[in-house]
Amino acid sequence: MSPLSARETILSAVRAARPAPTPLPDVRAFGDRDGDVTARFVEAARGTGAHVVEGERGEVNRLVREGYLDARRIVSLVADVPGTVGLPDDPHDFADTDLFVCEGVLGVAENGAVWLPASRLGGARRAALFLATGVAIVLDRRAVVADLHAAYAALDVAAEPFGAFVAGPSKTADIEQSLVVGAHGPKRLAVVLVR
Repeated sequence: MSPLSARETILSAVRAARPAPTPLPDVRAFGDRDGDVTARFVEAARGTGAHVVEGERGEVNRLVREGYLDARRIVSLVADVPGTVGLPDDPHDFADTDLFVCEGVLGVAENGAVWLPASRLGGARRAALFLATGVAIVLDRRAVVADLHAAYAALDVAAEPFGAFVAGPSKTADIEQSLVVGAHGPKRLAVVLVR
């Protein structure tokens, strides 16, 4: 038997053993299963290790500051939360930032992630999400959707081609299976849900 015919014999056997196709589930059927997407978002975000606080929009400065009492070098893109240092031009300058405050566009109840488009972070500021010791994301509670399907349906990727879904502080357990928080990103992430 030649190698070509042996190959064809094997491929024919694989094709014959394939299971019948299974239809994909109708993801629209899942939608808002539990009714309260905000409560599901809070639970999922806390499950990723994020600190979640809720309050009124007018309290956002207090809510952020209470979670980061020891923060001295604060870079803020949220008008209601004054920063202590200006926005650096060089991304490397975020390495000694104690707290980076920004505003999220969309929250996902399914996994506790928050969508941050590049236009809200701009240029060197994208680095702050990964270099700052702590990150606080302000999110309007009305901007929470049930799942990633609803999130992608709500996003206009033609207008905003780049962004990031952020969920919880970075973690790794690669070395000796010992969990390390903040190994390659912020050590702490807070989501401030406002009305």
